[in-house]
Amino acid sequence: MHSALFSPLSLRELTLANRIVVSPMCQYSAQDGNAGDWHLMHLGNLSVSGPGLVMVEATAVEPRGRITYGDLGLYSDDNEAALRRIVGFCRVYGASRLGIQLAHAGRKASDHLPWEEHGRPLMPKEGAWTTVGPSEISYGDAWPRPQALDAAGLQAIKQAFVRATRRAARLDFDLVELHAAHGYLLHEFLSPLSNLRADDYGGSRENRMRFPLEVFAAMREAWPADKPLGVRISAMDYAEGGWDIVDSVAFAQELKARGCDFIDVSGGGLVPYQRLAVGPGYQVPFAARIRQETGLITMVVGMINQPQQAEEIIARRQADLVALARGMLYDPRWTWHAAEELWVDLEYPPQYRRCQPSRWPQAFPHRQAVE
Repeated sequence: MHSALFSPLSLRELTLANRIVVSPMCQYSAQDGNAGDWHLMHLGNLSVSGPGLVMVEATAVEPRGRITYGDLGLYSDDNEAALRRIVGFCRVYGASRLGIQLAHAGRKASDHLPWEEHGRPLMPKEGAWTTVGPSEISYGDAWPRPQALDAAGLQAIKQAFVRATRRAARLDFDLVELHAAHGYLLHEFLSPLSNLRADDYGGSRENRMRFPLEVFAAMREAWPADKPLGVRISAMDYAEGGWDIVDSVAFAQELKARGCDFIDVSGGGLVPYQRLAVGPGYQVPFAARIRQETGLITMVVGMINQPQQAEEIIARRQADLVALARGMLYDPRWTWHAAEELWVDLEYPPQYRRCQPSRWPQAFPHRQAVE
């Protein structure tokens, strides 16, 4: 049976075996930015389970860009060496392509681990660090005001993204995604709710897009020409006077002109007073609109956890890729189970091949009809 979800997709010289993506999910389990055994287990497990693309979590480009002290980083030789071990395992045993999301948390950095006191920033006695942003506007009442970045600060952060991109190239990642969503630094520049600058990087939408576009262009130059580079955005701030879908379409068009290969469509995260109506596939209309108006390949995330739901999103051309986060944590073998439901014959790792339902028809008699 033909499945749109399990059809291949090409991005530059990269071909994904199917349209299923493991969304970048922070694990808050790094030491000084270094990946460890948890990441080996987490990413290795997912890479052998059949998705077309496995994304490494939001990875900070400098220490002060970490959301928490447990965040992954790619700003040092130690960070790079630690990730090399993880990538090596996935290459040997997994079939999924590997991507990494490069990020800077901006004013939302210096937070507690989510299973401790997420949402309350670290205090100085707890090891807090100074945060930065486009303007001296805090994320919320309990949060400190970030330092507004000056020209030298903007240049330093741009170069941090470039250095991390070059490290990702040395690690031979297949794809890089720039994080410009969820209220982190680049999203803070985009939104008029967090960017009140009076220089060339604030005011009009054109000016507010300027720094994120400069960062993307610098990364594109540093990243191999045959490999795809995309951007995750929050299509909406879900707050009055904030960034919206019209802005997102305009931003996507500017990114496309600079060599962007895909837009990963998410939403929210900029302000604590957002009004977000969550439901199955609630961000699919945004991805569909960006895809239709720009011609860019789109990836969509958000309450997508049923195989038929994902199949219909791709078949109806509402998006080109579906990214699963919590659904993959709950069921790391989601791709295998989706293939079963959609009657797709999927290749398993040889170590696990004997568990494939088609190989023990007495337990799965419905498969005998198609053997």
